[in-house]
Amino acid sequence: MHVHRYERLWIWLGSATMIVFFVVLAGMSVAEGINPPSHIQTIDPSKVGSTPPFDHPGLRRLPDGSYEAYYVGRIFSWSPAQLTIPRGATVTFYATSTDVVHGFAINGTDVNIEVVPGWVSSMSHTFDHPGDYLIICNQYCGAGHSSMSAHIVVQ
Repeated sequence: MHVHRYERLWIWLGSATMIVFFVVLAGMSVAEGINPPSHIQTIDPSKVGSTPPFDHPGLRRLPDGSYEAYYVGRIFSWSPAQLTIPRGATVTFYATSTDVVHGFAINGTDVNIEVVPGWVSSMSHTFDHPGDYLIICNQYCGAGHSSMSAHIVVQ
């Protein structure tokens, strides 16, 4: 079988490009210390409603003055629907899902986590400015996806 020299050239260029991309990706992941998450918390999605602290989602104040917020995503809502947080508070968000993959994003902040059934995702943020922060699902989860939201009021 005869392969035209231009086809052979394009095959080599495409293969070389893929190899370069892979080497750069692998090199940067080592250089930047990018690793898959470890020590992931897991939860049985069918028992979220009876597993503390997700059986009573909401805000909890810790002795050091910081807060923990527990959220449960269900088609098509977040529980709790609204939280009130004092200005300057550092909040660690813990979120899980009972059904499908959801996205947990707080507008105006850097909080953006993927919420997967069976896993507990977490991220912290300090709320320095008062206001009403909208929480949206940014991972398509079905026909009612656009109405899946909640609010955080910072006073």
